[in-house]
Amino acid sequence: MNPLSALLDNLNYGTILLLMLLESTVIPVPSELVVAPAAYHAAGGDTSIFLIIICATAGADIGATINYTAGYYLGRPLIYRFANSRWGRMCLLSQEKLEKSETFFHNHGATATITGRLLPGIRHLISIPAGLSRMSYWKFLLYTSIGAGCWHCLLAALGWYLHSVVPADQLNGKIAEYSEYIKLAIVGIVAVMIVYFCTKAIIKRRHRLHSM
Repeated sequence: MNPLSALLDNLNYGTILLLMLLESTVIPVPSELVVAPAAYHAAGGDTSIFLIIICATAGADIGATINYTAGYYLGRPLIYRFANSRWGRMCLLSQEKLEKSETFFHNHGATATITGRLLPGIRHLISIPAGLSRMSYWKFLLYTSIGAGCWHCLLAALGWYLHSVVPADQLNGKIAEYSEYIKLAIVGIVAVMIVYFCTKAIIKRRHRLHSM
């Protein structure tokens, strides 16, 4: 059994924090298979669902801070060199993924740190462009906590719900199935939010130009 599987099979507050820390760096840990199963068992009275969410979010904050610090101090050339290296490929990184996260951040500003935490493929990388752009750390931490907290609440609610309808031996399959629906819904919601705020900004800019 590899170390990751061992941690996934022994979920407690400490391992939840550690796994979400890893997931928020560049190590491919599926948060769906951490928070949702932990909440599933919490529904049976083994642990506290609130502490699960807190530990998961704290771990995400620590991992995101590592990425933010790397972006802030190492700069783009070294970050991209790592992404294109053998170690980067082992972490499922690529220059294309980093460029995608940078584009998303620069197109949507600081709030991308919130919405980016909800989007697959961007969630664990959005902290790097925040560091590269020298975003205020405390604003970054606040937005990261909000985005990660929302995501973990969704996963915890899924796990809690599945406890009443799915036996333990079918849990991971059902989590994978429902997670796809959640991701699609989140992508749709974020897209609507982006269109709304962009439209609002355009209208505001036009109103300002007309009033000059």
